[in-house]
Amino acid sequence: MADIRDLLGIELPVIQAPMAGVQGSALAVAVSNAGGLGSLPCAMLTPEAMAAEMDVIRSASDRPVNMNFFAHQPLPVTDQQLQHWQDRLMPYYQELNIEPQPASGGRDPFNALHADVVEKYRPEVVSFHFGLPAADLLSRVRATGAKVIVSATTLEEGRWLADQGVDAIIAQGLEAGGHRGIFLTRDMDTQSGTFALLPQLVAEVDVPVIAAGGICDLAGIRAAMQLGAAGVQMGTVYLLCDQTNTTALHRAALQDTAAHTALTNVFSGGPARGVVNRAMRELGPVSPDAPPFPQATAALAPLRSAAEAAGCGDFSPFWSGQNRRGCRLMDAGLLTRELAVDYIQEKIS
Repeated sequence: MADIRDLLGIELPVIQAPMAGVQGSALAVAVSNAGGLGSLPCAMLTPEAMAAEMDVIRSASDRPVNMNFFAHQPLPVTDQQLQHWQDRLMPYYQELNIEPQPASGGRDPFNALHADVVEKYRPEVVSFHFGLPAADLLSRVRATGAKVIVSATTLEEGRWLADQGVDAIIAQGLEAGGHRGIFLTRDMDTQSGTFALLPQLVAEVDVPVIAAGGICDLAGIRAAMQLGAAGVQMGTVYLLCDQTNTTALHRAALQDTAAHTALTNVFSGGPARGVVNRAMRELGPVSPDAPPFPQATAALAPLRSAAEAAGCGDFSPFWSGQNRRGCRLMDAGLLTRELAVDYIQEKIS
């Protein structure tokens, strides 16, 4: 299988994973200008904010860029579920001496307003998490000429995406930080590691497969490519870079060599990997009380704000993959070139 450089118009087979909450246009620009594919996470942005970030990207780089969106199907939630979640959190509100907030809200799936922004800025790549949007919306994206790439967490999801005609599939292994892209089932027993999932997808689908999860160095990139990956997507490795907005509390958690990660649903209602902290230990890490994604988010937000104001990360989602050894405090562009040095030399020779 050919790598993704020709498909996406990039120099290096490296995609910077979109990481909502810890990055904006600066990281995407740095990675794209270094020869990789920079990504703008749009799931938590208003259309106006997306446009502002894309204005910055287009003024700072003429290289390909990826706009990333969520395509989840919101699950129904009852008032009783929301009230039960708020009741579960009440002791923490009392401890921090703050008023409870409604346990609702979250992130919007890809919609017509998002499609308007895509049509205006015509990104070279549009990626989706949690499956694909409705056919009419997807047609609008494809009409711009954008390549469509989507996360798969199982062989079945990969087959389904290939049948829908996506341009490439991201094999998201269980090691990956942040939210799982799972969408055909809610059964977490179906999930497997990157180097188990990757070769299965490579053997079964006829589109390029991009490896994601646990890859933080040149050796990991080489291993993924040897197993048939067309490229790699990396997020955690960039979290300490100059161009991120990673908070001091989050940075400290990433650099704590004694800390470990786990999958949790207490911050959003959906399974996501982060560094274990008090909320994860005491509420979960996977809690049956949490409303379905993304309905658990709003009730935790006041607790997070109050704790962070006091210099505490007890209620903060410190997203991280299992492998943090490649995280370095440096320029993201330089890091990208170091990670993909094999392919820089290939171009020169």
